[in-house]
Amino acid sequence: MSAAGQTKAWEVQAEWVHLSLAETSSFKEVYGFVGTQGTVNLEGIRFRPAGRDSDTLLVFMHPASTLQLLPVPRELARQGAHVLCCGSRYQRNDSALIMENVAVDLGAYIRHAKEAWKYRHVVLMGWSGGGSLALFYQSQAERPTLEKTAAGDPCNIKAAGLLPADAVVFQAAHTGRAQMLAEWIDPSVLDENDPDRKDPSLDLYGPECKPPYTAEFITRYRAAQWARLRRRTAWVKETLERFRRQGGREVERGFVTHRTMADPRFLDPAIDPNDRPIGTCFMGVPETVNNGPVGIARFSTLRSWLSQWSPDDTQANGEVSAQSLTVPFLALEHSADDAVPQPHVRRVFDNVPAKDKTMAVLQGATHYFVGQPDHLRQAAGITLDWLGARGFAD
Repeated sequence: MSAAGQTKAWEVQAEWVHLSLAETSSFKEVYGFVGTQGTVNLEGIRFRPAGRDSDTLLVFMHPASTLQLLPVPRELARQGAHVLCCGSRYQRNDSALIMENVAVDLGAYIRHAKEAWKYRHVVLMGWSGGGSLALFYQSQAERPTLEKTAAGDPCNIKAAGLLPADAVVFQAAHTGRAQMLAEWIDPSVLDENDPDRKDPSLDLYGPECKPPYTAEFITRYRAAQWARLRRRTAWVKETLERFRRQGGREVERGFVTHRTMADPRFLDPAIDPNDRPIGTCFMGVPETVNNGPVGIARFSTLRSWLSQWSPDDTQANGEVSAQSLTVPFLALEHSADDAVPQPHVRRVFDNVPAKDKTMAVLQGATHYFVGQPDHLRQAAGITLDWLGARGFAD
């Protein structure tokens, strides 16, 4: 692998990867050959520098996105690393996503990497929304405990025999999907079926809530966010329980949650200060995103809500998962991150008990490195130097 100061750029070859898992469910969760057909199909992309062998594979996975078009995996490959970008069974559609199933999907890739491709080392690259997934996976691979999903359905984590990664990198990543929603959801909504019915004293984008915000306002606002989430979760649980009592063929339901992008950090630089731009976020103008069609947790099923969006129920809480990690751990915070709140990387780092752990802050780096090629190269170089020092170089 290339060191941070080296300039050699490798020609990168891309290879389509397809894995198939035998798995059945009582109903179809997503489109495609998943569920009642008895098969889960997974697709990914492996990047390899032309003519360069390696016994180490860097594995990226996001619960719902594909990462092969993003700059970090490609830059690592350009600097000499073998990189795999994994798609889960829920790629590009998180409405029915079950985090426990995603961990099983990730396990299939890692097993394939070690048994079919014969990589000696696998490093989990927890970038962005893949960070909490990497922590969740590694915690269950090192110490498997789960036999049921957050909704109480059977899951295959123990049966899958997840293979632990040899190291974990946690970069520009948050503590979990549910934890993010708890900090972003709009607490002003009074009626889930009519998002225009709002409490003006909590409407972040209304005339009564202008920054800078007082400590008293933030305390009240955060409490109201949790209260809304818990009301929503109570309705989810009541609906699921009603279906179970009825014993009929209706077992799941999809629903919409409006207004989920209203973190005061977007508007007030004094809250958890860093170098992020104010008045915008990684998805655009936060007020526009707040009720747009692609907002966080906008569309969900009942089971998915409990697994990925309810902070009280999710089993993929990054801070909790981090407490099980024993392998070498690198945390990278982007100081101008416009997606991940400033405290999250440090909170995860502090919870990791591994004796070999390192944290670095990339000054001025935004979430996606847009227009920042030097920052991108620096980030990849830091990662590869750190891995090389631990014997994950060839």
